[in-house]
Amino acid sequence: MSPRRVAIPLVAFLLSMAGCASVPQDPAARAQYKANHDPLEPLNRRIFAINLSLDRFAIKPLAKAYRGALPGLARDSIRHFLDNLNEPVVFINNLLQGRFHDAGTTGQRFLLNSTIGVAGFADVASRHKLPKQVGDLGQTLWAWGMPDGPYLMLPLFGPSNPRDGIGTGVDIYLDPFRYIARRQNYPTSVTVGRTVVDGIDKRARNIDTVEVMQREAVDYYASLRSLFRQNRAAELRNNGPATPLPAPDFYEDPGR
Repeated sequence: MSPRRVAIPLVAFLLSMAGCASVPQDPAARAQYKANHDPLEPLNRRIFAINLSLDRFAIKPLAKAYRGALPGLARDSIRHFLDNLNEPVVFINNLLQGRFHDAGTTGQRFLLNSTIGVAGFADVASRHKLPKQVGDLGQTLWAWGMPDGPYLMLPLFGPSNPRDGIGTGVDIYLDPFRYIARRQNYPTSVTVGRTVVDGIDKRARNIDTVEVMQREAVDYYASLRSLFRQNRAAELRNNGPATPLPAPDFYEDPGR
């Protein structure tokens, strides 16, 4: 059975669960309800525990080794390169959302960084007042009126929801570099390699912050859930990056 045939009924089921409980009408009560509503919490917590174990024994050690082996400037260049590879996906979603000015900015960024910026290893565009834009299919579906559904903890990828989870999967197929790699007979290795390096780099940037959060949070799972929802809501509202989520990007929605 194809992933699409599995994904569509799964999303329909998960979205339907969001409406099973009555939503309070009082604005304050509604805000509190949305912050704590987690109908899949038992399953989410089990997946979260697995993710924490993977992070403790694999991801975090790799991130520390990565940070120790490469100087800051080298890591920044890798970050710019990875972000530049994602610009075509951002561009497509900017267009799908009708954000044509942002799409133009993204297109100019990609052309400038891919050429003068040496394949994106240098973010020349930002120096020329072309700020990085945000665009992913989860955001596009939100702009089209699709609800997010219940909170969902994904294996490896972490905090998400049915809308953003499906958006992340579709964004992989929107990525033109995937098709370029396919013509070279190594699409899987390119996609997986990019994802692994991206995750390790982001995790390395948050090692100290995450340790503080884990140490001070009464309930790390609940704190991460709340921060993810706040961050994603601000990102959708502003069409741009919100305050950085003080949690490992290893657990963050990537569709971006």
